[in-house]
Amino acid sequence: MNQYVAEFLGTFFLILLGNGVVANVVLNKTKGQNSGWIVITTGWALAVFVGVVIAGPHSGAHLNPAVSVALAVADKFAWAEVPAYALSQLIGAAAGSLMVWFFYYDHFKSTDDINLRAACFYTQPAILNKGLNFMNELVGTFVLIFTIFYFTGAELENPKTVIGLGSLGAIPVAFLVWAIGLSLGGTTGYAINPVRDLGPRIVFFFINKGKAGVCNWSYSWIPVIGPLFGAVLAALLFILLS
Repeated sequence: MNQYVAEFLGTFFLILLGNGVVANVVLNKTKGQNSGWIVITTGWALAVFVGVVIAGPHSGAHLNPAVSVALAVADKFAWAEVPAYALSQLIGAAAGSLMVWFFYYDHFKSTDDINLRAACFYTQPAILNKGLNFMNELVGTFVLIFTIFYFTGAELENPKTVIGLGSLGAIPVAFLVWAIGLSLGGTTGYAINPVRDLGPRIVFFFINKGKAGVCNWSYSWIPVIGPLFGAVLAALLFILLS
C-alpha cells in the first residue's frame, strides 16, 4: 500500500458504492427500485465514509482532484503530487463504475431507458442551463472544500491532547457530502468531483461501443471544470481569512 494505491482503492470503493446506490434506485427489477433521493444521498455519504476509511491512513483520502488542487493552492499539499493523485483517482473511479456495471448487469439489460442507465455512471442536469449548471457545481464544491479546511481533530482539554479517532474520523466528511446532496444536489446531481463524473462517463462510452451522443460530451466539461473552480475559490478564501 502506498498513497497512489490508496487513492485508487478509496476512489474505487467510493464509486462502487456511490454509483451502486444509484443503480439500485433507478434500474428495473432491483430490490431498491424507486426508493428515492434520500436513499441515493445517504448511499453516497456512506460511500464517502468507506473510501476515506480505506485511503485516509495512507494518502489523506483526497479521492477527488478538486481536493488535491485546493490543498495545493493552500500550500498544504505538493503540486508535484497532484497529477499522480488525480490519475490514481481517475483510474479508481473508472474501475469502480465498471464493477457497478458487472454487479447490476442483469438489471442494466432489463432497463431500456438510456438516461436511467447513464445515471448509474455520470451526472446530468435536471434542467439544462449550462451557465447555472456550472455555478451549481462550483458552489457545491466550494461548500465541500471550504468546510474541509475547517475540520479539526478531537482533543482533550487541560492540557490539550489530540485524540486519534481512527475510522470515526471519516464521519464528518460523510455528513458534509450528505448535506450537500440533500440541499444542493437536485440541480445537477452534485458531481463535486471531476473524476467521479469523467471516469464513469468514459467507461459508459466504451460499454456502449462509442455510440454517438450516448455520453452527452457537450455537457461533460461542467462537472469537471466547475468543481475545480469551486475548489480554487474555496482555497483562496481560506488563505484570505487565515
